[in-house]
Parts: sequence; C-alpha cells; structure tokens
Amino acid sequence: VGGRGAYYDKSGAMRDMVQNHLMQLLCLIAMEPPAKFEPDAVRDEKLKVIRALDHVSPDNIVRGQYMADTDKPGYCEHVENPTSTTESFVALKLHISNWRWAGTPFYLRTGKRMKARDSEITVVFKDAPHSIFGAEAGRHHNELSIQLQPDEGITLDVTIKEPGPGGMRLIDVPLDMSFAEALGPEADDVPDAYERLIMDVVRGN
Repeated sequence: VGGRGAYYDKSGAMRDMVQNHLMQLLCLIAMEPPAKFEPDAVRDEKLKVIRALDHVSPDNIVRGQYMADTDKPGYCEHVENPTSTTESFVALKLHISNWRWAGTPFYLRTGKRMKARDSEITVVFKDAPHSIFGAEAGRHHNELSIQLQPDEGITLDVTIKEPGPGGMRLIDVPLDMSFAEALGPEADDVPDAYERLIMDVVRGN
C-alpha cells in the first residue's frame, strides 16, 4: 500500500505527516471491520494494527531532501538553514505481524515538491500460485487504486483476455469510477476534509 502527497509548512517536516496522515491510512486499510460504525469501535481496531506493527529497521527507511533546480531553491536554501538534516521525503517498508497480514509488505511514501500533487492508496493483489495459461500469455496482477486527491475516485486494474483470434493474449484494463463523473455537479459541493472535521466536532462526533 502506498500513499503520496501532502500539505506542508515551510519547515517541511515529515514526522507529523507519517505518524498522523499515513498511519491513519494504513490503519484504515489493514484493520479488521469494526463491530459498529462508532468512534470507540473504529479506534479499537486501528489500535490493534498499531500494536501489531513490526519494528522498522534502518534498511527499510529512505529519507531525503529535494535539490535545487533551474528556477527553485533546494530544501536547505528554502528553509534558510544550510545544515538542516530535516527530511523532505520519507519512504517506509512496514510489516504487520498478525494472521491476516503476516508477510505482506506495506509501503508508505510522502514528500514535498514531488512531480505531482497526488494522494492515493494502491493495493496490489498477489499473483495466483499457478497460472493455467502458458508462458506466452505473460504474468499479470490486479491492482485496486483509491484516489484521495486531487480527483477522488477508485480504479480497479484487471486482467482480461484480449478479444479476437490468435491465441491466448492477456491484457490489463482499468475499471474507473470517478466521484466527479458518478455524482455529477453534486461532486463540486462536497466539503473538504477540514470542513467535515469541523462539522463532526459541532455534532459531537
């Protein structure tokens, strides 16, 4: 599972981004279904995921800073601290030691000044242990992508047989669901995350 994109202040510190936003997304993907859709029940299932996290070794952590380019300064110049070791990019490989997720890697990535502002969760399904098709059909895997920002939606990449004669040819095709297309004009009126958070506070949730 990977997550990318974020909001940052001038310091560009990643610690809050990882421990808050990315860990929340990890818990939502990996937790067991709660007994009820209530804050305590959801929190309890998230907590089980946190407690089952393995220790992350240094070999499974990548930290970095963005460099200067033709028209923008590098990170140290941007924060006006030439000796800063604060990271502007972090990538982690995590494992969860429970019966459902043992042996499954979770990849978390976030950074500032990336190629695109993008936030998504991608679930890569394992290949079947045995393919009934020949080697000429190739190996394919299915992916579920949940787009959080900027254009909310869900895409499921599935493997199908290419129509027509000529033997068995497998190709990957997307099944797309964009909130903007599915909801039409109503999608423009959906409140953003902070608006929903304030409304939840007002409602006592």
